[in-house]
Amino acid sequence: MMIDRRFFVATAPFVLAGCVTQRQELADPGPRIDPSYLQMYAAIDTEPYPIPAIDLSEVDPRFLRQEVAYRTSEQPGTVVVDPTARFAYLVMEGGRALRYGVGVGKEEGFNLTGVATISRKAEWPRWTPTQDMIRREPERYGPVAAGLAGGPSNPLGPRALYLYRGNRDTYYRLHGTTEPWTIGTQVSSGCIRFMNQDIIDLYARVPSGTKAVVLPSRGGAATA
Repeated sequence: MMIDRRFFVATAPFVLAGCVTQRQELADPGPRIDPSYLQMYAAIDTEPYPIPAIDLSEVDPRFLRQEVAYRTSEQPGTVVVDPTARFAYLVMEGGRALRYGVGVGKEEGFNLTGVATISRKAEWPRWTPTQDMIRREPERYGPVAAGLAGGPSNPLGPRALYLYRGNRDTYYRLHGTTEPWTIGTQVSSGCIRFMNQDIIDLYARVPSGTKAVVLPSRGGAATA
């Protein structure tokens, strides 16, 4: 069948537009971010210091806060840290838990293991490097050996939960971070770091006296 030239010229823009539309539909739009996460990790301007929004493109989605099925013998209200999986769990009723992505110690020997108690809570805490940290990296920690006041550049972020055994401070903390892209990695000197919005959430949910359990590290990369 012959096609009239004038018909082709007249309809060509629509034919080409159809091709473009099809290509746009087939193109990969990239990962879609759940709007609820955009709200969950939005900037916070009700604190003494501003807390910026998390750039979610820098965080593996599995490390975003979410409620999950979780089987454990620990009682509801317990915080369980799994350094291997890079998750912290707040145990809930009915075999459920609120799961947070975390950053853990650079080396297995840096991580606390076993049972402790959250005996102290602090908002915008002061940070002081330990003597071990200063000894290992004097050029990095020596200049701040006297400590840093709470604020946006403080590595503990807006909240810290202090782990004790008996009346003794273990010097391990659950705290925020100025480096949210490190969540899900082995990066700290032993403390468990959370995204700032997550540590604020956990801080509000757990009272002083809460039991915390840090599972033994099984080595290797984070697991799903």
